[in-house]
Amino acid sequence: MNEKASPIYQIKALTKEYSNRQILQIDSLDIYKGEVLSIIGPSGSGKSTLLRLLNFLEYPTTGSIEFDDTKFEAGQEMLLEVRRRVTTVFQRPMLLDRSVYDNVIFGLKLRGKKEDKEHIQSILEVVGLASLSRQRARTLSGGEAQRVALARAMVFRPDVLLLDEPTANLDPYNVGLIESIVRRLNLERGTTLVLVTHNVFQAKRMTDRAVFLLDGRIIEIAETERFFQSPADERTLAFIRGEMVY
Repeated sequence: MNEKASPIYQIKALTKEYSNRQILQIDSLDIYKGEVLSIIGPSGSGKSTLLRLLNFLEYPTTGSIEFDDTKFEAGQEMLLEVRRRVTTVFQRPMLLDRSVYDNVIFGLKLRGKKEDKEHIQSILEVVGLASLSRQRARTLSGGEAQRVALARAMVFRPDVLLLDEPTANLDPYNVGLIESIVRRLNLERGTTLVLVTHNVFQAKRMTDRAVFLLDGRIIEIAETERFFQSPADERTLAFIRGEMVY
């Protein structure tokens, strides 16, 4: 990550509630352009909720998220052209019962964008699916299906790619391949990556900074090396060691 990079997201005094139950309370968090940030923590800590807020799929209850100087608050729709700069790859890809190629271009058609066959072919080659472009997507293995979802996100050339447990339950080959693809996307295009993961080893391998989220609050945030080698909070250390954290 460039030390002089400016924030692409600025979160301030943010809370999120469901049915009067507070899920998130984040006083401040900056995410920088071109960085790879991991968000780790136990189940129920608010990781996926935070990702939905970063993708403008849900509103904050209070507080705000600024994206490149455009503010997102409760009851205020984010501009469509801004929302389209952010794309999410979820843990379980939802694929249409069509070919791999048709799945990859589906979003472009929804947006009324022209199909750039050369660009799409190059993405299919990057994700290792060029030879399967005409195969029915629902006949693919789990790892192949996740790579279709990744290709579908890449075709938009997003400024920010949000990854919600993208390699959970995949075999080591597909884990390594997907990690390599998204890291290349970051290095070659400067795409900002935000990775939600339970896998502390993956966070350590891939990211520039790490955030530990517990009970909806940020317990610690630091550059990855310091985060894993000498965490400041004992709860962070316990989670890294695989211990129960409350």
